[in-house]
Amino acid sequence: MSDHDEDHQFEGAADSGAAATFPKQCSALRKGEHVMIKGRPCKIVEMSTSKTGKHGHAKVHMVALDIFTGKKYEDICPSTHNMDVPIVKKREFMLMDINADGFLSLMDPESCDTKDDLKLPEDATLSTPIKEAFEKDETGIMVTVFAACGEEAVMGFKNMPKDQ
Repeated sequence: MSDHDEDHQFEGAADSGAAATFPKQCSALRKGEHVMIKGRPCKIVEMSTSKTGKHGHAKVHMVALDIFTGKKYEDICPSTHNMDVPIVKKREFMLMDINADGFLSLMDPESCDTKDDLKLPEDATLSTPIKEAFEKDETGIMVTVFAACGEEAVMGFKNMPKDQ
């Protein structure tokens, strides 16, 4: 009996990323929405639909950018088929510290929980202004974090008056 019980362990199933998406018909997708292309969460920047062919469906051509890397992806899908749409969460955290390795110490302003597992973005056009604003220490800094499909990244920041 114990051998039989061990055959049905599904520990890794929760980490498959399947729960991080939901299906949506290709024809219902719009520019500016998110979609999964080649297993990556992307934001649609261009869309076009071809007319129905003699033997088939209308096709939707999408151009999208990976929300974390900015890499361009393209896909063509029959308009009646479903595509996976990632669940993208956007949260703001207060920047508390930047350590020598580039890891950020962040605090959730609502729960006061701290988060220390995110690094400064590799893109210098974003990481340099965050570092400079933090070193000036004139204002509080709120960083915007996007989370989707088990990944998280700092995507922006804004200065906040310290008395708030």
